[in-house]
Amino acid sequence: MTDMKTDAAAGGTGPATPPSNATHFGFRDVAPDEKQGLVNGVFRNVAGNYDLMNDFMSVGVHRLWKDAMVSWLAPRKSGAPFTSLDMAGGTGDIALRIAHRSGGHARVMVADINDAMLGEGKKRAATDAMGDRLSFACMNAEKLPLEPRQFDAYTIAFGIRNVPDLDAALSEAHRVLKPGGRFMCLEFSQVVVPILDDIYERWSFDVIPWLGQMVAGDRDSYQYLVESIRKFPDQKAFEGRIRDAGFSRVTHRNFTGGIAAIHSGYKI
Repeated sequence: MTDMKTDAAAGGTGPATPPSNATHFGFRDVAPDEKQGLVNGVFRNVAGNYDLMNDFMSVGVHRLWKDAMVSWLAPRKSGAPFTSLDMAGGTGDIALRIAHRSGGHARVMVADINDAMLGEGKKRAATDAMGDRLSFACMNAEKLPLEPRQFDAYTIAFGIRNVPDLDAALSEAHRVLKPGGRFMCLEFSQVVVPILDDIYERWSFDVIPWLGQMVAGDRDSYQYLVESIRKFPDQKAFEGRIRDAGFSRVTHRNFTGGIAAIHSGYKI
């Protein structure tokens, strides 16, 4: 239900007017400085069940999408060291895929604003043969405490839609990449196949929050996550935002009828 506030001048009540710089938290309009705290709360709640969450939202197919993302990235296996920043990558699953795909040649910095998610990634890395190729750092995608032109690749999977200022995050991605570096983003997107869009809509809003309650005891976090997907720009609109951040050769590949899309761009 929309919050109400008294309009003293009119002597009545009406819907609260969102602030001029409002962003969104699911279907709610919120101030940008409020969104990050709300998102942090969601991911602290779901950190221990993060892969399970993505299993619910993709019927397990997210693992194949992540494999496809890293295959398309194709990190080199020899020559100059391959350096990669995996943003919002707390659990380490993309970073470990990059390390394995490169045969251990890549060095990946796993960055996340959420300490609970980073904790899950550190535990996973400790049990993986490629875990020593990863480092972990707590940082904000909108303002990275990193020198420019450091990385060959910047990856982000299922994280960018939770950033309050999308354009700031894209600008920072461009800044920290070396010339010739590559930006890659895997994100839930807009279904482009008739009938499948109706099925996915019902699954998202009728089933996923219920499963979140049954399995994790947390309906609200899963409700936010499905709402956040609907608020994210569609494939073409997001491509435009990536270009506006300075990237070239921007393209995308749809997976499972557009339920997810991988976006790619280069810093020229």
